[in-house]
Amino acid sequence: MITKIKQPFKPRIPISISTSVTQFSGSVLSFSSKSKSRFDNKGGSNCRLLWVDESGKMELLRKLSRGCLRNSLKKGQKVEIESVNDGEDVFDAASAKAKLQPEHLVVMVNGLIGSSADWRYAAEQFVKRLPDKIVVHCSECNYSRLTFDGVDRMGERLAKEVEDVIKRWPGVRKISFVAHSLGGLVARYAIGRLYEPPMKTEVADLNGSCLVREENVSDQCHKQSTEETVAGLEPVNFITVATPHLGSRGHKQLPLLCGLPLLEKGASQTAHWIVGRSGKHLFLTDKDNGKPPLLLRMVNDSDDLKFMSGLRSFKRRVAYANANYDLDSYTDML
Repeated sequence: MITKIKQPFKPRIPISISTSVTQFSGSVLSFSSKSKSRFDNKGGSNCRLLWVDESGKMELLRKLSRGCLRNSLKKGQKVEIESVNDGEDVFDAASAKAKLQPEHLVVMVNGLIGSSADWRYAAEQFVKRLPDKIVVHCSECNYSRLTFDGVDRMGERLAKEVEDVIKRWPGVRKISFVAHSLGGLVARYAIGRLYEPPMKTEVADLNGSCLVREENVSDQCHKQSTEETVAGLEPVNFITVATPHLGSRGHKQLPLLCGLPLLEKGASQTAHWIVGRSGKHLFLTDKDNGKPPLLLRMVNDSDDLKFMSGLRSFKRRVAYANANYDLDSYTDML
């Protein structure tokens, strides 16, 4: 249940804003649940989000009541980080020692001029919360200046990297992606390459005759249907953080340009001098073989790259955006 309450608020923590006002108003969103939380063995939990407004300045204060995010880590729990040729695998040491295979692979993708180290802390926290269920792979195939190579080339490398990771972890059955900035576009390209549509299956009529028969399949009629997959796994979560899904041309994307049209126009024409093909893709100035810009092509499926089908296959798709200087919502395209 969610309720909104307006009430005066006196902060218990220091406020960096210089003001003589000792009390100001805000709104409180209270989240309550009667269901048993895995963080609270007693069942039920309550959280409160306080949105405070003072003289046009806004500060989000998050107050969590006891038990809402109780630390569920086991004493002596150890997270293992294994460096591999294509990045880092992060997993629970005890589960690995007991030869327990996690079922869920989480792929974390860095942004421009980033590396696998960017997501290391978050990866450790994921594994600590779900030690026997997930393995996190922090991608390294597109790091540093390799992020200048363009979304398509980076996407192809990421797709190959994901396939290699799955070979190392044959027990995984589900896959999720968490990507930052440019990495979100790279991940979208990769899933377009890795997406596999539902397989047509043979259906038998009442007389036992096959009405539909798939090529290269035995003569026996099958009644089971297959689901769409990404790299052969069940797609679960696709999450991006501050990713310019619609490109960076205009829209006050770069704070250092102060939103001035002349400077933004100049940036779109010179970005490739600094960040290579990635700059062309971000500013929609690429025209490979007379084709439309890549980001515009990625809003539809093509013959061999199922961009939107791959994206739709995930059960949950979440885009976290900046409040200012960002335009990354792509939900209208779904």
